[in-house]
Amino acid sequence: MKQFRSFVIKEAKHILRDKRTMLILFGMPLALMLIFGFAISTDVKNVRTVIVTSSMDHLTQQAVDRLAASEYFIITQVAATPREAERLIRGQKADMAIVFGPDFASKRSGVQFIVDGADPNMAQQWTNYATGVITNMDGGPANVKMLYNPQMKSAYNFVPAIMGMLLMLVCAMMTSISIVREKEKGTMEVLLVSPVKPIMIIIAKAIPYLVLAFAILLIILLMARFVLGVPLAGSLGWILVISVIYILVALSLGLFISNIANTQLVALLLSAMVLLLPIVMLSGMLFPVESMPTILQWISAIVPPRYYIEAMRKLMIMGVGIHEVAREVIILVGMLVVLMTLALAKFNKRLE
Repeated sequence: MKQFRSFVIKEAKHILRDKRTMLILFGMPLALMLIFGFAISTDVKNVRTVIVTSSMDHLTQQAVDRLAASEYFIITQVAATPREAERLIRGQKADMAIVFGPDFASKRSGVQFIVDGADPNMAQQWTNYATGVITNMDGGPANVKMLYNPQMKSAYNFVPAIMGMLLMLVCAMMTSISIVREKEKGTMEVLLVSPVKPIMIIIAKAIPYLVLAFAILLIILLMARFVLGVPLAGSLGWILVISVIYILVALSLGLFISNIANTQLVALLLSAMVLLLPIVMLSGMLFPVESMPTILQWISAIVPPRYYIEAMRKLMIMGVGIHEVAREVIILVGMLVVLMTLALAKFNKRLE
């Protein structure tokens, strides 16, 4: 046990001495949290809006005032005709135009939206928000009650996704590179002939990354709560337990990659192809899985971050109990067993 502890301390010192690794491990989470939390946003704000109306009666003026008073829209111009408004949108001087018909005051209808549809999702949101503001005297979405995220902050969606991406990249990529580095230097054979069993050496090399990943998780949770204002509505204990299971899945995947790769470059390329692209594109981080083609939904079913992100969104944002995320936990545990079995089998085969 003393020798095993010595291996853990040795690996921890090796990681702490590498300033570039430490910068990546702790700088990347901070940067990504700030970027996704503040810079990258799907919130509807400051939409440049052109008003088209033939008569600015009292009700039309009231509707325009509500639009201008909201944080969503900026009234840039008043156009005489829809054609003129469309010309402003095509000239990139406006994002949308709202055309009030002559019967708007009497029938509360006859409203047309001309929208820049280059981004269909945002165009649909602009239209929905404008409809809500116009039809609701209070200036908010009409007859809509937003559960869990009443302010419609995009950070609520991004933070659990960032957790899934960072923990997977840190654990899997760093673990695979660490073991492959020993192979390249020729020191892996020296470690394997030591009194400590080979499997214990691998575990000893993985433990520091487990501790670092847990520290990164705590940093992300603190930033989410106190910097981005994302709630932790569910049980913090279950969030940590499921995160540890997910971290072990990532470590197992990193061990498996390290057994396949012979150089650090190959390990990085495998990590990028096997981890980064599927995490971003197929995990539900940016795009809903339900909206993907069927074949991509099948492929996403084997991407571990998909289930972790789903579980974290339910626990952190919705505040559900463990029973509501039992499916995701069972799948992650199953993936852990499969990946650990494959990794150890491949490792033992290499030793033989």
